[in-house]
Amino acid sequence: MILRGRGISRGRAGDKIILSSSPVSFLGDVAPSTGVLTDKAFNGQSIKGAVFAFPCGKGSTVGSYVLLEMERVGTLPAAIINSSVEPIVATGAVMSGVPLVDHIDLELLRPGDTCVVDGTAGTVELPDVREIEVVTCFLRHGEDILVLKRSDKVGTFQRHWAGVSGHIEDGDTAQETALKEIREELSIDDPELIASAPTMRVRDGNVIWTIHPFLFQARERQVQLDWEHTEHKWVRPEQLDELRTVPGLDRALRSLIS
Repeated sequence: MILRGRGISRGRAGDKIILSSSPVSFLGDVAPSTGVLTDKAFNGQSIKGAVFAFPCGKGSTVGSYVLLEMERVGTLPAAIINSSVEPIVATGAVMSGVPLVDHIDLELLRPGDTCVVDGTAGTVELPDVREIEVVTCFLRHGEDILVLKRSDKVGTFQRHWAGVSGHIEDGDTAQETALKEIREELSIDDPELIASAPTMRVRDGNVIWTIHPFLFQARERQVQLDWEHTEHKWVRPEQLDELRTVPGLDRALRSLIS
């Protein structure tokens, strides 16, 4: 799986990911002599030779020179990944020769992931993670949304609530797949498309699901389920929180109705 971002500091390097959910200052949050993170939550973990992923930098411009000192003593991270880089980290990475890529969704990364950062191409490769591209379709009737409970016969997320979903096969567009899945799973032909939303990605284990969301108008509330589902409900959008749903279902719906 390759995530595409923006290359900031050129070069290519890889190792295991150390992930911080908070902004980082290299002045204070990292011991330059060892690369150890000072936050107790990391239990003395060192970023030396690792891929260090964090949202953005913060604090004093001295942080750029801390990276230079880490280069001198040999404690630099192999590479850096940011959500949104700021000048302190960008300058330090360029001066010390650390590959850096930003515009990466850190929610798609996990601590300990093996990855390769290419600051020249602006990519982050996750060789142990695979991508599956799917559609998620919602049908609306009045103010209610149709959700379906997945059966024990499906390959993933058994007994979870979901929309109409399916893998996009080679040669098919996302919209063609959406219409096909609605026809197969609900025996509904030619539903009216109300809205579509940009693709979104959700991480679950070693899979990143690339989801194409669609919203259709249902002419009636009666549906005919196939073997993939055991139950259906018409619910208000806010009621999704009360159900055990497939990952990202509420986010996909919000992208269509917000």
